[in-house]
Amino acid sequence: MRRSERPQPALGEAVRQLREKRGATQEAIAREAGITTATLSLIERGQANPTWDTLKKITAALGSSMGALGTLSDKLDA
Repeated sequence: MRRSERPQPALGEAVRQLREKRGATQEAIAREAGITTATLSLIERGQANPTWDTLKKITAALGSSMGALGTLSDKLDA
C-alpha cells in the first residue's frame, strides 16, 4: 500500500462509517481483512487508496458489499 497522490476521503469515510456501524475496532477489521491496522487507518483517513483486492477483503470483514460501500462513498462525496 502506498500513499496516494489522489486521496479518496469519501471512500475512507465510508469504510470508517461501516466499521463503526458494525461496532468493530480498526484492529479487528484489519486482522480479519489480512492488513495492518496502520494501513486501514491510512485508508480511513483518505491518505491511501486500497487495491481492489484489499477493498474486497475490507468489505468482507465489514460484512458489507462493494456496492454498498460504493453507494455510501458516492453519497459522502456529493
